[in-house]
Amino acid sequence: MSTWLPTLITKTPEEGYNLAVKLSRMAIKLTQPDADARDRMRPAYAEDAEALIMVSQVIATHFATVAAANGYWKDAQKL
Repeated sequence: MSTWLPTLITKTPEEGYNLAVKLSRMAIKLTQPDADARDRMRPAYAEDAEALIMVSQVIATHFATVAAANGYWKDAQKL
């Protein structure tokens, strides 16, 4: 069975950050599965500094989760 999230383990912090962004985007897709509705809402937050800061906070939370799952990449040889 294929899944979009087979693991939280990544080789580098940059890959971990990219995964955090993907986790955030997938949460939006699962919350609002209608792509047209997401497209209609985008202009409302695209130029809203407060909304963009909130997005950054969500990504940071996901990144902390990924980093913890990776032992903060302290022992890269085991990956």
